[in-house]
Amino acid sequence: MARMPSFLKPPKKIAKRQLELRAQLWPDLNEGDLWSRHTHDGFSTIPSTMALIMSIMDDLSKNKPVSSTYLELWNRSFDEGFATLAKAREIAFHSGFSSERAERTWKDRLKILHNLEFINLQSGASGPASYALILNPYKVIQKHHERKTRGMREDKYNALVARAIELGDISLRPADPSPPPTPMAPPAAPFTFPLPAGSAVPPSPAAVPSAPVPPTGVPTSESSKV
Repeated sequence: MARMPSFLKPPKKIAKRQLELRAQLWPDLNEGDLWSRHTHDGFSTIPSTMALIMSIMDDLSKNKPVSSTYLELWNRSFDEGFATLAKAREIAFHSGFSSERAERTWKDRLKILHNLEFINLQSGASGPASYALILNPYKVIQKHHERKTRGMREDKYNALVARAIELGDISLRPADPSPPPTPMAPPAAPFTFPLPAGSAVPPSPAAVPSAPVPPTGVPTSESSKV
């Protein structure tokens, strides 16, 4: 049996404590009744704050919940951070829309997510919404908090910041102060085309000496004839 990569394993002490507690709470548990990414395929990597993020985006979407649409997009993306939307009817159904207007409603939710800047839509073979780039939700929510967007609740934002710090996510960390301006570099030498091999460099034109300027008050040869 292949050994599980170390980066997929939880810290040993934490895992051991959790397993001991689970054994106490559910002593008759059959391990096969659980779903684990270590033994099953078809999983996505999501922020541990996803439930709170989804709650915040629903607050921002003006009574048109977008969180199920967003989660389905996330689950169809990989580490590249974008989803292909060719199967519109299927994605709409998986997002929770099953009426005759399912696809139209789903596209409306996509537009809201785009306008709120949680995603960026691009056109393609499937129409104006063929691809969706999924942006960092922490950064998007931070922008709405700074803009005081209607629906942005202070308590939920503060909870998101606290949980991000607890998890070690640096997305909401204040930006570092701007570095001092870099001194301007001296102007570059003017560009000249190289001469063909064997060509002689033309001599510079000889400088024309300027006529001497006579001292003030001393008559010139022309003025002495007057």
